Amino acid sequence: MIELFDTHFHYDGAQTPLEFCAALPPGYNYKLMAVAADLEDSFRVRGFAEAVDFAWFACGIHPHEAANGRLDAADFNEFLRHPKLRAIGEIGLDYFYDFTPRDRQLETFAFFLDLALAGSLPAIIHLRDRDGAFSAYEDALTLLKPFAASGGRFVIHCFSATPEWAEKFLELGAYLGVTGMVTFKRSDNIRAALAAIPDDRLLLETDSPYLAPVPFRGNPNHPAHLVEIAAYAAEQKNMTTAEIGRLTTENGRSFFKI
Repeated sequence: MIELFDTHFHYDGAQTPLEFCAALPPGYNYKLMAVAADLEDSFRVRGFAEAVDFAWFACGIHPHEAANGRLDAADFNEFLRHPKLRAIGEIGLDYFYDFTPRDRQLETFAFFLDLALAGSLPAIIHLRDRDGAFSAYEDALTLLKPFAASGGRFVIHCFSATPEWAEKFLELGAYLGVTGMVTFKRSDNIRAALAAIPDDRLLLETDSPYLAPVPFRGNPNHPAHLVEIAAYAAEQKNMTTAEIGRLTTENGRSFFKI
């Protein structure tokens, strides 16, 4: 049976966790990491992980939501004590949409990096900038250098920058997550980055319900489509789907300490 670990997906609660998982294809041994966008979502994904034996969760505040609500570690303390919490996220910087003022994004990002260190948990990081711009990456690197120096571990999820930026994060011990974007016609930069990622730092993810891979592009995504992402990435890496599935599952287990 082929192993697959979707290390980043979102759950909106429209289906029960068991109904959601019923769509996973037979013949695959799945593991799932449900990732939060805000405090309310953190409770939702915790419930998902509690209901599914092969699922875990991450709590945090996405940069899009960073302008909403307060920053108080007490709000997240009960998550830190939960046996299925395996990461802080998704957190980071989004200078593409700028839904939240950048100073607030930076404050929120730093707050949750500190929380990750306090909880001895890895961070799941969102980074996006306008085409051809890398200010979000530069600002993130400024915060991540001391975080890594203090023993912090992190993944840049849905990595979509250049191989040169991949190297900068890899030097800090980062893992890099590859999504269905790698299958898109114009994603040559992601394919080039995939070639540069060492085997032991590669994670696969769907980021569902977003970014469905070819041939499902334009439709809602689901962890079931990790099969297509794994098969495509395996071809790019001269592996079989079973080999890349086993490799990235082992990487996910190591990164999340599962």
